[in-house]
Amino acid sequence: MVRRRDLPGVIPVFPLPGALLLPRSRLPLHVFEPRYLAMLDDVLKTDTRVIGMIQPNAVAGRDGDPGLHRIGCAGRITQFSETEDGRYMLTLTGISRYRVLEEVTGFTPYRRCKVTWDGFERDQATGAEGDEGFDREALMRLLNRYFSARNLSADWSALQDAEDELLINSLSMLLDFAPEDKQALLEAPRLETRRETLVTLIEYALRGGGGEEERMQ
Repeated sequence: MVRRRDLPGVIPVFPLPGALLLPRSRLPLHVFEPRYLAMLDDVLKTDTRVIGMIQPNAVAGRDGDPGLHRIGCAGRITQFSETEDGRYMLTLTGISRYRVLEEVTGFTPYRRCKVTWDGFERDQATGAEGDEGFDREALMRLLNRYFSARNLSADWSALQDAEDELLINSLSMLLDFAPEDKQALLEAPRLETRRETLVTLIEYALRGGGGEEERMQ
């Protein structure tokens, strides 16, 4: 566990469209691009082993790289293996969201940002966040319609038994939403708000709503 006082002020960031990490959730990653292999080599030498996941945005960034959203979520490398051909398979466990203050220029091939962890103290708590207004049965019915419409299967027993936070965050991470929708789920201030956003996105998809391009029209 990384304590708040140990959270670094400058972190390497991994811009990956549609890849959402949330506090106390796990994100598997397959890394093979040279600059991110270099990032992992450096991160594994640190005590905290922290990487900041972040969504690119449409605004041009430095040196031809895409711009970055202002809020991301940092994770700690909790599982790691290297393949024979030099690729990395790893799992990030979400620690806390962060706000980007500025991008740091330097000599690393990967991107780094100066960040603040202020305002995300609940993320850094040890216990799971609850959602008092959560109607689990209503969500299960909605999910059943969504999965049926897409010919998807699910372990309904596991979904029914999962804690509120684990269920809502896992669905937010795994369901096929556009990157901007993933960002909205990330920026939800409370679990209740994330659940409401999640339900809205599922309902929109069931009504035949299109992808990101349609929403922008």
